[in-house]
Amino acid sequence: MIEITFLGTSAMVPTKERNVTGIFLRFKNEGILMDCGEGTQRQMNIASINRNSVTKILVSHWHGDHVSGIVGLLQTMAKKEDNPRVDIYGPKGTDEHVKNMIKMVIFDIQVDLKVHELLPKKNEVLTALETEDYIIQCAQLDHKIPCIGYSFIEKDRLNIDPPKMRKLGMKEGPHLRKLKLGQTITYKDNEIKPEDVTYEVKGKKITYIADTQVCENAIKLAQGSDLLISESVYAAKLKEKAREYKHLTSEDAATIASQAEVLKLVLTHFSQRYKTVEEIEEDAKLIFPETVCAYDFMKIKV
Repeated sequence: MIEITFLGTSAMVPTKERNVTGIFLRFKNEGILMDCGEGTQRQMNIASINRNSVTKILVSHWHGDHVSGIVGLLQTMAKKEDNPRVDIYGPKGTDEHVKNMIKMVIFDIQVDLKVHELLPKKNEVLTALETEDYIIQCAQLDHKIPCIGYSFIEKDRLNIDPPKMRKLGMKEGPHLRKLKLGQTITYKDNEIKPEDVTYEVKGKKITYIADTQVCENAIKLAQGSDLLISESVYAAKLKEKAREYKHLTSEDAATIASQAEVLKLVLTHFSQRYKTVEEIEEDAKLIFPETVCAYDFMKIKV
């Protein structure tokens, strides 16, 4: 199961109700932050998320409202005795930005910090990381500075089918793990193939589209997602302002969701001008009915 927690849903300026951008994805032993704006670790405290559970930070771009919480988070994590490993992924320039960020303050860096610059080509969806359980993909977006979006893709997996297992006279035990890994085993002198006792579970896909104007890569990256998280700074009537600052309106985000054939759209990153987000949600639902607006501390299980 994948759990998403919205730690901040405001755009550049935080409000009383909304912090700036931060989204936490929990999957098995991984804690993945998608952007880390100012105050993110405090938001994690309120949401009962252990900040030391962060294993990776996916930076969309280096505007302050998306990254200014990183240095504080690392400083707090550095107080642990076991030298935690944190991987930071981001667009071109990320390595230099991280070095400058660390120089900006004085503390003993006791984090095993690895920086990975991602350089997807135009019209390319690039695999940034692949593990046994999941894949992270990225693609260029179209903002005023280098910006990338991310997809977290859980790999398909095999689950044991208890009726099939009982029919073959099998009992619970470590041998089942091999079958779930797709390996044939010998059980009580009988050859058991994975397909004899398992069924396939389709992995989930979550895509995060940060600051951008409408572009083909946003659709490519989001294609077939179970959940699309998209910025929506403005309601539909402020289309010209969105174009000026290279952001999405609610209508734009809904159109991307429709064209990418996603199952659900969650809007976030709202301008401080909106005291409530009903207008934004209503605009989007006219195009893509399966839309909701996020709020701080909202949790979604996928």
